[in-house]
Amino acid sequence: MTKEQSNITFEEAMEKLESIVGRLEDGEVPLEESINLYKEGMELSKWCHDKLKTAEEQLTLIMKDDALKPFSIEEEE
Repeated sequence: MTKEQSNITFEEAMEKLESIVGRLEDGEVPLEESINLYKEGMELSKWCHDKLKTAEEQLTLIMKDDALKPFSIEEEE
């Protein structure tokens, strides 16, 4: 992933990936450009997958931490 791509949000990466897929599906892109778009799409796909995996791991840790804490409600005085 290029330096400028690493500064985008997950949502922006997904939009760009969807745009690339749309352009490739149209079939109107020259071969060289198609190859470059495919490479960029694969990089974005891997980046998005890694982000989702990291988020899933963080949520799993949060859920495990919360499950270990006793539930209590503090009463107002």
